This record gives sequence, structure tokens and C-alpha cells, in this order.
Amino acid sequence: ADESSGYESESAGGERAGSAAAGGSRGRQRRARTAFTSEQVCRLEKTFQRQKYLGATERRKLAAALQLSEIQIKTWFQNRRMKLKRQI
Repeated sequence: ADESSGYESESAGGERAGSAAAGGSRGRQRRARTAFTSEQVCRLEKTFQRQKYLGATERRKLAAALQLSEIQIKTWFQNRRMKLKRQI
């Protein structure tokens, strides 16, 4: 039942993807893409509709409630703001 939101984010466990970064076989590897569940995306979207920017406290609470890292929440909101900007 996991669904991808289309947003790239850091993985919760800090795991790295097996493929090498574009530009050769040597170099930094990209983190695995986070597959957010539909419930997580729904909650994130509802929160985004109320407020476009989260403070540290709100981010911490939301991360705990959704069982995601604060970095994943921060990245999701950054990407969502950019999506909104492109739509406008």
C-alpha cells in the first residue's frame, strides 16, 4: 500500500542506493527515494494547506506522528513549495 509522492527525500535509515551517481562508476551514491504512504501524503498535504512553512516544533511533532525523519518532512515541504511555485 506504499505510494510514492514523487518527492525525493532522505531515507529513514540512512541507507544508500546501490546504483552509482550519474557521471561514472565512481563518486557519491544517491540516497534511496522515500516511498510515502497515501496516509502520510494526505496528512502532509493537509498540513501544507494550513501553513506553507513549518517551525522546528511543528516539524518534530509531524515527523513523530508520521514516523518519518525531520529531514524527510523538511525536504517534502521544500519540494511541495517548489511544485506550488511551478504551478503558479
